[in-house]
Amino acid sequence: MGPEEEEGVERRRGSPRSCQRPAGRAGGPPRCPRGLEPGRGPERRRRGRDRRPARRAMPGPGVTPGRGCARAGGGERRPDGPRGAPRLGSLGMALALALLPALALRTPAAAHPLPAQGLFASFGGLVSQDGGTFGWRNLTCPACKSLFTVLDFGLQKENNVARVGSLATKLCQLLKIAPPAVCQSAVQLFEDDVVEVWRRSVLSPSEACGLLLGPSCGHWDIFSSWNISLPAVPKPAPRPPDPPAPGAPVSRVLFLTDLHWDRDYLEGTDPDCGDPLCCRRGSGPPPPSRQGAGYWGEYSKCDLPLRTLESLLSGLGPAGPFDRVYWTGDIPAHNVWHQSRQDQLQALTTVTALVKKYLGPVPVYPAVGNHESTPVNGFPPPFIEGNHSSRWLYEAMAEAWGPWLPAEALHTLRTGGFYALSPSPGLRLISLNMNFCSRENFWLLINSTDPAGQLQWLVGELQAAEDQGDKVHIIGHIPPGHCLKSWSWNYYRIIARYENTVAGQFFGHTHVDEFEIFYDEETLSRPLSVAFLAPSATTYISLNPGYRVYLTDGNYPGSSHVVLDHETYILNLTQANEPGATPHWHLLYRALQTYGLPNALPAAWNDLVYRMRGDTQLFQTFWFLYHKGHPPSEPCGTPCRLATLCAQLSARSDSPALCRHLVPDASVSDLRRHPRRPLC
Repeated sequence: MGPEEEEGVERRRGSPRSCQRPAGRAGGPPRCPRGLEPGRGPERRRRGRDRRPARRAMPGPGVTPGRGCARAGGGERRPDGPRGAPRLGSLGMALALALLPALALRTPAAAHPLPAQGLFASFGGLVSQDGGTFGWRNLTCPACKSLFTVLDFGLQKENNVARVGSLATKLCQLLKIAPPAVCQSAVQLFEDDVVEVWRRSVLSPSEACGLLLGPSCGHWDIFSSWNISLPAVPKPAPRPPDPPAPGAPVSRVLFLTDLHWDRDYLEGTDPDCGDPLCCRRGSGPPPPSRQGAGYWGEYSKCDLPLRTLESLLSGLGPAGPFDRVYWTGDIPAHNVWHQSRQDQLQALTTVTALVKKYLGPVPVYPAVGNHESTPVNGFPPPFIEGNHSSRWLYEAMAEAWGPWLPAEALHTLRTGGFYALSPSPGLRLISLNMNFCSRENFWLLINSTDPAGQLQWLVGELQAAEDQGDKVHIIGHIPPGHCLKSWSWNYYRIIARYENTVAGQFFGHTHVDEFEIFYDEETLSRPLSVAFLAPSATTYISLNPGYRVYLTDGNYPGSSHVVLDHETYILNLTQANEPGATPHWHLLYRALQTYGLPNALPAAWNDLVYRMRGDTQLFQTFWFLYHKGHPPSEPCGTPCRLATLCAQLSARSDSPALCRHLVPDASVSDLRRHPRRPLC
């Protein structure tokens, strides 16, 4: 079954919109068709509205929840709007409804086997702490359209963000989305950026209600399909890599992701507090029925103290030596309702200094995570300028990571948070800013078409590598299967075109140990690439701390640079937290040996998925390692197993056909309804 048999982005169907940039240019506004200018919602030109100039505003921090990933944020509050502004009434209610989805302290985004469509799909229900649920579907369609009609008109008359925030705080508390103090802090951190995005996107009432309530209430095309351009150079015939000769050099690549340092972690505090993040100052003591947070970490909704990260880095000796390090972000903790730019920069500089201290001369190549910004997930494209832009973060990263990156890489890092370089002859490394594909990045409501021109830039880098016979490693934070649909499908198409060039893909974000397989677009049956998703350093949620080492074909002329095997190391918290114990990081498993793989090429991982479909014992081994040796107490039955295995086949979001052979006797759509473990 080819892509034309699925609903979505397809080159042969219609004329998907695209924005072209001058060749070789990364960042800045694209040249877009009429009605698709950067900074304008797709309907703005059609509705004849003039674009307002961007307000200068201090961004604030952000949120996420319950058992889930919290949102981050930072910055000072804006002063109130003009005195004498009219009472908000319905406008305030509508603005608050627009604000709350981005603020909801929610269960973190799951490792969706088949991600739901739409930026706010994960906000379909806002779960309260007492088990009650407020669903957007509780709104009737006529009521929704009435509210957003008032909102659409009112935004032209009213700019009192503080009053909107006040109402949003009251709604957050009324709906029990989070504890009152968290509601107040979260709204203050998000309100300015979210309302600014809403003003710039200017959804029609029909679009807004279609976004929130579904297509039965209205049509929205903010995220309608678009395509990047591929060069006219014909694709070379697929050529699987030759196995390295016996005795050929092997590179050991340390992979770090999702460190999540919590500077307020405090031993003995309540690990199951009412806030979205616990084990910290303010969590309070635990009840007599349970123990407090452990010294090195805790199996709960808790992040790590700095001493545990230092223990990880100082104990790397048995896993090394390393040729280089890939580090894919998420440095700050999950206290996203109470962060500032200063907090985020302190986390960046403190942890970067620790990495430099213990890895010394080993080159480190970082990527930007979704928690680095504030508010969390808030990464405006480069055409957003002034105080709303991400320049404060990218400049700090360039300063902190300057010793590891060449000047050209630092230039694109400062522009859009991505870069390319050559770690060794014959190998290129491309670090992507995956926040430009994120379902949670509310700035993409303005224009989600190839933000920052990053995918078109990626094509240029891959074509240059193909022309020179180089191999490429791609690193990033959010895996491609978790991305917005058009972004994900375009990326999938790029990987298929350059399958002979892309030797490895490395991501994090989900906190667990998994992978995503890519197939040829014509039949969706020939495995051609695999993206490895490494487990997190943090315990969040209820995991052992861990890290990954990739063994790749080494640095020599003609090297394939493919992954040959990988090893996962963990700290067993149960043992480490025993009285008088010292932390001991040890090898949990080696992939080829544990799974009986002939090699680590895509076909072997594809075969593993289908072996696990029928071999429940093999799957239980995978399930145990998936959770870094600390699986949940609930058993993973057949629906859970199929949903988990489907996720390993789904490197392209919203593509049910990828799992059609896995569940031939059941509807693939049934897997959408199976609850997946909350991850972030």
